[in-house]
Amino acid sequence: MSEEMEIDLDDLTRRMDGAIAALRTEFASLRTGRASASMLEPVQVDAYGQMTPINQVGTVNVPEPRMVTINVWDKSLVGKVEKAIRESGLGINPQLNGTIIMLPIPELNEERRRELTRVAAQYAEHARVAIRNLRRDGMDQIKKAKAAGMSEDEQKLWSEEIQELTDSYIARVDQALEDKQGEIMTV
Repeated sequence: MSEEMEIDLDDLTRRMDGAIAALRTEFASLRTGRASASMLEPVQVDAYGQMTPINQVGTVNVPEPRMVTINVWDKSLVGKVEKAIRESGLGINPQLNGTIIMLPIPELNEERRRELTRVAAQYAEHARVAIRNLRRDGMDQIKKAKAAGMSEDEQKLWSEEIQELTDSYIARVDQALEDKQGEIMTV
């Protein structure tokens, strides 16, 4: 194979790894009835004139399985942090204790668990679509290489390799979804 006819599988692999990492981040934000500091990652606080992640205005701790605490460093931001949590859609009611905000994590009911599994399935489908788009990019590289003189045998080999890579990443998404749904449905 000549050098200009190489298909960049490393780049495709790196980008597919990115899709898996994004999926894991989205899964981490789903509340499973257990306290987790990562559930607050999407929450932004209006601090000092700009939107700031909660972990940059205070220390986030998980002292017990159903409690998250935030020790806000600047006393003037306590109200803004509380407001950001209330408006975040997490369904958690913050309780104030000086500069410490306590977030008791309520038990999930069956209906909410089913709803969360559907949301997890949507996140997984977005990841699958991203991986399929990357597969299409790889196939486009093969078409360009064909125009540059790649043999049909080489095209077939590269196509099979890209398809195997895609299948393995789709399987990883499916496994991650299965694990997350199991975690959500565990009482």
